[in-house]
Formats: sequence, C-alpha cells, structure tokens
Amino acid sequence: MYFFYFDESGSRDPSVEMKKKPKDHIYVLLAVGMYEGQWRRFDSALSRLKLELANSLKQASKGPFDLADCEVKSNWVRNERERERRSPFLYALHCDDLTRLTDAYFRQVVERNMVVVVAVIDKRSLHDYMTEEMLHKKAYELVLERIQHYMREYHSKHQALIVMDDTSKQLNRAVAMKHAFFQRSGNQNMTFPAIVEYPFFTRSELSNGVQLADLLAYNVYRAFRNEDLAYPYFARLLPNIYRGRNQEALHGLKIWPESSPLVEIARSTWNAYKKKILLGEEIR
Repeated sequence: MYFFYFDESGSRDPSVEMKKKPKDHIYVLLAVGMYEGQWRRFDSALSRLKLELANSLKQASKGPFDLADCEVKSNWVRNERERERRSPFLYALHCDDLTRLTDAYFRQVVERNMVVVVAVIDKRSLHDYMTEEMLHKKAYELVLERIQHYMREYHSKHQALIVMDDTSKQLNRAVAMKHAFFQRSGNQNMTFPAIVEYPFFTRSELSNGVQLADLLAYNVYRAFRNEDLAYPYFARLLPNIYRGRNQEALHGLKIWPESSPLVEIARSTWNAYKKKILLGEEIR
C-alpha cells in the first residue's frame, strides 16, 4: 500500500478582483506519497530530531515540549509573528535549528523515494460561475487522477490510501463525499480502482506526513504565485514530481484551466530541466 498525504495552500475563494488589494489568484492541492514500508523510517527520523530539539530546549529552561507540541507548519516557519502566537516550540528554536528541522523534511522526500502529485488552479482563468466547492472538487479530482495514473504505471499491485488533516466534522464529511462520488462513478476520463474507499483523517500535529504535505504545498504555491519556478525549494521538489517511465512528461503536475499562462511557464521549466538530466546535472 501507498500512503498519500494531502494538504493545500492558498484560498479556495475563486474570486480574485479587488482594485486596491488583489486577492490571491493561486490555489494548490498537493499529495506526497510513500510506500508503507518506508513510513516507520520516515516518521522516526523526523520524530527523533524533534525530540532532540525539544530536549535541548528543556535543558535551556525553554520547555518542556511533547512531540505533539512540535508540529511544523509552513506559515509558522515563515512568519515569526505567527510562530510566536501559535507555536512556542518553533519560536523557541534558534534559526539554525529551525532550518535544520525544515531541511530534514525535504531530505526525507528523497531518502524515502517519495512521489509528489499536485494540482495548481489559476483562478484568473476560471469562469464566473465557479464556487469554492466546485474549485476544491476539481482540484481533488485532478490529484486523484494523477495518483491513479501513478499507481497503474508503477505499482499496479498496490493500492493508495489518502491521508488528510482532521479539520472539522463538516469539512471531513464534504471531502469524504467528494471521494465517494469519484469512487462510485469515476469521471469522464477514468475510474479509480487503485484508491482506497475513503480518506483517513488524522490530526496534523500527530502526522509528520501531513506536515510534510503542508510544507511542499506552500512551496509550489509560492513558485507559481510569483511565476518563479527557479524558486530553490520548488527546484528541490521538482525531481520527485511524478513523471512517466519515458521521462518525457511531468504527469504529476496539472495546471488548470489549460488556458492559464502558467501552463507555458511550467512547460518551459520542465524542458529546461530535461536538458539538465541529459547533461547529467540532475540534483536531488
């Protein structure tokens, strides 16, 4: 079995037009997957580091912190004010230790041979009738399609379990209903036999996988929002985005709608990256 951890970045609100302060125009839904046999080593590596840092803080009279207190969220890592308000553990860390912790998450993507699939919605190109519910449903559908393709191409004897943050009963139910719809009816392109019947919901503070998805989703969001796919953290992520066996297509990244100018930006970045691979310059 494969575990696919989901998270999002950006607002689901499809409207973008405000004269004085334009709203966020990018929405990202990302899943990062790993084989079940890699999970214990992945979780142990990150939990050991968190406990090591928590113990150092305790010795410096800045604790104590339990493992559940050591949650990592992209917003807290980037925003000192949010870090101070929401995460005493992260706020107490020296900046070098904070970087060490976030880098550990990125190393696990490579060391555990993880795969990334992601949908990027450019809200500037949406129709006026689009709602928050419709936007999220479309993003979820696009990510499920890519997981199904990946499992069929590389791991046809395995199934994929979707793991998500346990946010609220209402939101959980809405996601489960979307999932059930696609499982029952498929879509115009495919059915989803490789994907387990219902998502598994867990508290993000207890799941290093959900925390990893949060970090990765923001970095995709940041790269596309600024139209800067050379953004270093996105560049580190690029080698692990699902691509076909012939390496020609980046199947794991879907930009929607296809009329978005981001499609060409992504295509150019991928073509440049393929040239690096041919020259033996791929860096993981």
